[in-house]
Amino acid sequence: MSYIIYAIPFFFLLIGFELIAEKVRKTDYYRVNDAINSLTAGVLSRMIDIVKAMVPFTVYVMLYDNFALLILPQVMWVWIGAFIMYDFCYYWKHRLGHEMNILWAAHVVHHSSEEYNLTTALRQSSSSIFSWIFYLPMALLGVDPLLLLSVGSLNLIYQFWVHTRHIPKLGWFEWVFVSPSNHRAHHGQNHIYIDCNYGGVFIIWDRLFGTFQEELANEPPIYGIRKALHSWNPLYANVHVYQQLLKDSWRTKRWRDKWAVWFGRTGWRPVDVERDHPLPRVDLKQFKKFDIALSAKRKVYLVVQHVLTTGVALAFLLNLANLDFWQQLMIIAVGFYASFSVGVLMENRVCGLWLEWGKHGAALVAVAFFGLSTWLSAVLVITALFSICMLVWLKPEFDLIKDKEQQLALPN
Repeated sequence: MSYIIYAIPFFFLLIGFELIAEKVRKTDYYRVNDAINSLTAGVLSRMIDIVKAMVPFTVYVMLYDNFALLILPQVMWVWIGAFIMYDFCYYWKHRLGHEMNILWAAHVVHHSSEEYNLTTALRQSSSSIFSWIFYLPMALLGVDPLLLLSVGSLNLIYQFWVHTRHIPKLGWFEWVFVSPSNHRAHHGQNHIYIDCNYGGVFIIWDRLFGTFQEELANEPPIYGIRKALHSWNPLYANVHVYQQLLKDSWRTKRWRDKWAVWFGRTGWRPVDVERDHPLPRVDLKQFKKFDIALSAKRKVYLVVQHVLTTGVALAFLLNLANLDFWQQLMIIAVGFYASFSVGVLMENRVCGLWLEWGKHGAALVAVAFFGLSTWLSAVLVITALFSICMLVWLKPEFDLIKDKEQQLALPN
């Protein structure tokens, strides 16, 4: 079984503790827009994985039932062995996720934050297509499908706590296990930190296969990716590398390169595309974090909306067995719309205000026409009316933004 849903309250509790540490130590590791973007990506990932995982899990079960070489008993040493084996497979999945274009296109979401805090751990991809293939050897070795889910979820839960800057180096621990320090190095875009420290729980794989890099005191990690997003849109974060690969594949003249661009080393581009459509070079000495100033009242609104979206996602995950396929897709679509709308609002785009009006108006229409259950109707009406009042509160701010845009558009 998966333990992730039971860990979610503890994730948010630890984020709360880190925010207290942020206040006490007077650090600046959090920004509202970045944190909401990370948390939103995590919500979308959890929701879409429910539907997306059906085929891979079916393939795993088929291999286990028909081709398993061993029959392993349900005893402690098998659990421990499966846990270690899973992390070994994860190492190679993670490593190739950095070293192959098409796999990086999915994994890049996790690295797109230019901050490093516990919310970064939850910034997960919704567009991963091939990662499940790396765990199929475990089916052949006789690891029960439910045991795979269990050790996989424990592996992911472990990785949460290492996404912090408040914990220093941990001495001997770092020789065997992944720690905040060596995972900070993994998230750095500095040249020395590129392609290192891939283990999920055990750093020993990196030491064995030559991919370990210590975090250096004289080289603080610069977080983020070389081709920065410059966007708070979680949907764009999931597709922007795929979009670039598709363009490169279309533009190159050689048929071999049209395929090679997908499976080449991360960052590799065909010679003719590199020549005719060069991408800007990144100068980390001039690095500046992407940021758009938010007023205090907009921050309040955004936090409230994220709490509501997270509530919908949790209700979805807890009631999954009671929903048919089309209901699941509808709720996922609502989650995607809400995430996109909030992202647009964070980018100072006036259309974000209208998208939010539409979201809350749709909730009221759903209550009026679909006869939802009494408690759900009450929740939808109260939250929609409360949010609409907050939008009225925000409207003057966006009127000013609109006026400025119109003035800039006027000819001199």
